[in-house]
Amino acid sequence: MAMLQLSAVVLLALVAPSLAGDADMLQDVCVADLASPIKLNGFPCKTDITADDFFFAGLKRAGNTNNAAGSNVTAANVQSFPGVNTLSVSMARIDYAPGGQNPPHTHPRATEIIFVTQGVLEVGFITTANKLFTKTVTVGDVFVFPRGLVHFQQNRGRGPASVIAGFNSQLQGTQVIATTLFAAAPPVPSDVLAKAFRIDNGQVDAIKAKFM
Repeated sequence: MAMLQLSAVVLLALVAPSLAGDADMLQDVCVADLASPIKLNGFPCKTDITADDFFFAGLKRAGNTNNAAGSNVTAANVQSFPGVNTLSVSMARIDYAPGGQNPPHTHPRATEIIFVTQGVLEVGFITTANKLFTKTVTVGDVFVFPRGLVHFQQNRGRGPASVIAGFNSQLQGTQVIATTLFAAAPPVPSDVLAKAFRIDNGQVDAIKAKFM
């Protein structure tokens, strides 16, 4: 029985990596055909491909941070960069106005690693045991956010800030906590949120109004 249990543990350890991220490639390349009507887990392959399919110039320029969060995420994932389809990798540029933040959010399909290219940021993530790990980072520093955990970045400098982010998924998925809860469609019932946050329905409705 002990040997059987050990074998089961070893088997689980061997298959775990295949369950931890995107599916393995079965061919050299598979540029995403975003116009295909076929729906599957990922994107079907384009038949006619060129070098341009593996090129993306969208991270050169700073994004517009004139919004409520004071930040902008420019994604280089499969939806904007079809060449990364099936490659289990994507990137993003994140720009922050002074005082701007990338609000608390999660990536259900990827670990994120950032490289600071400008400014000073306070970054952090929260474990499932509700322990906060936070650090002040500046130009040249690297910080990693484990897959699925709530994390954030806040500009603590007097000027703009920016980072380049990498993900181990072609489409990491993003759930911004406040938007998910207070701007869902159809809406989460106010009494559900009121009980969860220990506030009254009127306060929940006032917060929802800010996200409309």
